[in-house]
Amino acid sequence: MNQETRWNTRYRDAGDDYLFGTEPNRFLAHRADLLRNGRSALCVADGEGRNSVWLAEQGLEVTAVEISSFAVEKARRLAAGRGVDIRFELVDMLAPGWPPAPLHGLFDWVIGVFIQFTGAVDRARQFAAMKQLTARGGRILLQGYTPKQLEYGTGGPGVLENLYTADILRAAFADWVVEELVEYEDEIVEGFGHKGRSALIGLVARKP
Repeated sequence: MNQETRWNTRYRDAGDDYLFGTEPNRFLAHRADLLRNGRSALCVADGEGRNSVWLAEQGLEVTAVEISSFAVEKARRLAAGRGVDIRFELVDMLAPGWPPAPLHGLFDWVIGVFIQFTGAVDRARQFAAMKQLTARGGRILLQGYTPKQLEYGTGGPGVLENLYTADILRAAFADWVVEELVEYEDEIVEGFGHKGRSALIGLVARKP
């Protein structure tokens, strides 16, 4: 099953409910003050819009990309209900030639929250695309699961290769300034897709 079919199925099967809820990811939301150091943000694999809508509510100009048409439809509905304007694009971020040149270096923030649907090879492409999108002096924020999450089974891909370690992220962003890299555990409730004790990792890295 390809990624588009997989995610369309998951979001469609959620019906009118939001698979991961409508509130922002906690790691992202706790960095609200830092986020005000930029004017524009792009959320990759944004799902049903919970993070992009929250970012727009903080006053940022937000673009959101997502592979699932079902998720984008729900994200548009969430944005309309909360009274914010977001540029939504139906995009496979791993498609050849993405991101297009006009988007290179355009965003002060590039956000990736639980985007661990790839193994090592595609993860390198994923991170390269995110780096291309980021303006000089801009930042990437990542939130993900560590391998210990396999013990909890409360969300995430359930595939060891897809999970982040501090060493993986340090190596991936060795040419950037890593401002924050933290591993921790927390009880999270994000819809019925992420619920319970979780093994987490968060990164904020600045483009030199």
